[in-house]
Amino acid sequence: MAISIEDIKKLRTMTGAGLADVKKALTESEGDFEKAKEILRERGLAIAAKRSDRETSNGCVLVKVEDNFGAMIALKCETDFVANGKDFVALTQTILDAAVAAKCATLDDVKELTLADGQKVKDAVTQRSGITGEKMELDGYLTLEGENIEVYDHMAKHTLCTMVQTNKPAAEAGHKVAMQVAAMKPVALDETSVPQNIIDEEYNVAVQKTKEEQVEKAVVNAIKKAGINPNLVDSDDHIESNINKGWLTREDADKAKEIREKTAAEKAANLPAQMIENIAKGRVAKFLKENCLVDQEFQFGDGDKISVSDWLKKQDSELAIVAFKRFTLAAE
Repeated sequence: MAISIEDIKKLRTMTGAGLADVKKALTESEGDFEKAKEILRERGLAIAAKRSDRETSNGCVLVKVEDNFGAMIALKCETDFVANGKDFVALTQTILDAAVAAKCATLDDVKELTLADGQKVKDAVTQRSGITGEKMELDGYLTLEGENIEVYDHMAKHTLCTMVQTNKPAAEAGHKVAMQVAAMKPVALDETSVPQNIIDEEYNVAVQKTKEEQVEKAVVNAIKKAGINPNLVDSDDHIESNINKGWLTREDADKAKEIREKTAAEKAANLPAQMIENIAKGRVAKFLKENCLVDQEFQFGDGDKISVSDWLKKQDSELAIVAFKRFTLAAE
């Protein structure tokens, strides 16, 4: 049967599919709109299944707060060309609007929402995948609930969004802290909020790094004492290169290797445990200061080098951050 241009336009408006896909679906369904929509949906499922192992490193992140409920969500895809498309951004916004209106608690709840056109969110994403030919998936659904929530979309590029909640109304201060969260990527609000596994991991790394530094320091001193420039023997490749250039003799190279092996073994076996622990604890303390929001150096003040917490007190002695959320598509 002949398919009219009016029907093609109508189905395209309903689904957002391309003209060729819409015409083909209407032809296969003999003009039945519901069947045509199902054909387009199945095409999306087929594409999604075919590309299930592809990486979705691009996408759109949006954030919104309404009626004391804030949420952000990411709709991810394969390329920035699709991510920057108006229809893709519009779909992300439609999904976020529905999630905020329903005050969804989890990403699974969002996927099961029914949109205004009667489609479930998960089906709308699948259909869009069929239209673009790229794998798509929802990710990064984060929420805050309560009063005094400020949101920030970094440079309005829809790739990094944050939310900050304060204990009292402070729109301007809250917005600046939301910018701080975007720029400085804190791992927790304060030290008590840092998961113990992260602290343990940082401590173990600090211990290992400190031990390696102490051993290397002893090795360098021993090599210097032997009258050899330690910079010439800091790696096997470097040693061979320096011998070929005439900067190092084979005898000194072999002597340096012997000193390195002997000194490293002796030092590693006699490292002062208390000193290692103290240095490691100091490194963990530095990590916490740099990664806990309230202790970070505030980046958006008047030039004063003060912490976020102290900057907030300058605005209002009672002002404090209650919670924050951050999501980015970038690999950090």
